[in-house]
Amino acid sequence: MKVAAIQMVSTGHVQDNLQIAQALLTEAAGQGAELAVLPEYFCLIGLRDSDKLAIQEPFGSGPIQDFVAGVARSLGIWIVAGTLPLTASQPDHVFNSSLAFNPQGECVARYDKIHLFRFNNGAESYDESRVLERGSTPTVFSLPSRDGHTWSVGMSVCYDMRFAELYREYAARGVDLLLAPSAFTHTTGEAHWEVLLRARAIENLSFVAAAAQGGVHPSGRRTWGQSLLIDPWGKVLAEQAEGPGVVLAELDYRQLQHCRAQLPALQHRILG
Repeated sequence: MKVAAIQMVSTGHVQDNLQIAQALLTEAAGQGAELAVLPEYFCLIGLRDSDKLAIQEPFGSGPIQDFVAGVARSLGIWIVAGTLPLTASQPDHVFNSSLAFNPQGECVARYDKIHLFRFNNGAESYDESRVLERGSTPTVFSLPSRDGHTWSVGMSVCYDMRFAELYREYAARGVDLLLAPSAFTHTTGEAHWEVLLRARAIENLSFVAAAAQGGVHPSGRRTWGQSLLIDPWGKVLAEQAEGPGVVLAELDYRQLQHCRAQLPALQHRILG
């Protein structure tokens, strides 16, 4: 199955971001992608974190969700909408939600980001909990591919990748492919991005698709980029450093079976 990780440098203008996303998704589909994953905050990276509140949508309806559904339907591919702000229980907070759409344009899975990023090194400061309400439920969906295999796909977002227990839960549920749409800061990405993602692939003997924001945004924020596709042995199959683009690779389920057969580490777990 061909999978595309879409890299973007989103701005504070939703319609501009959606136009760029559509062009990149169309490019991915033209190259044979069955699944395309958009990055975290694909629809908006504003001047302030609170800008998300103005474009929030109730789950199941709204222009951003309608856009993704329509593109999935018109291109005939699976699309995971990195994240978009969905209405939460608190009026001054939103969920940072990743939605999976099938080729018929139906939303088949929703994952609300569980772990909320907080970082302060004296020069940069972030605290997602000021605007985001955290989720609580790991989410898996089934994706029947053209090769006849039905892939089990585990959903996560960005900062989640630092919490190995989430991915162990997915491994216990038989997941084949882990998704990690992200908007890593340049500072933390330079230090940790690739090693974290390769570790999640290796320890769970799973493919990983990480679609990223990558570049300097109008707010002045710089994101790390380096969108990656990684195989179950930890090998990087495809990547892009910065700027908008399509990172594409063929994921072979037979390779996953081979890796798990020759190194059955998932069967050797003692502590859970």
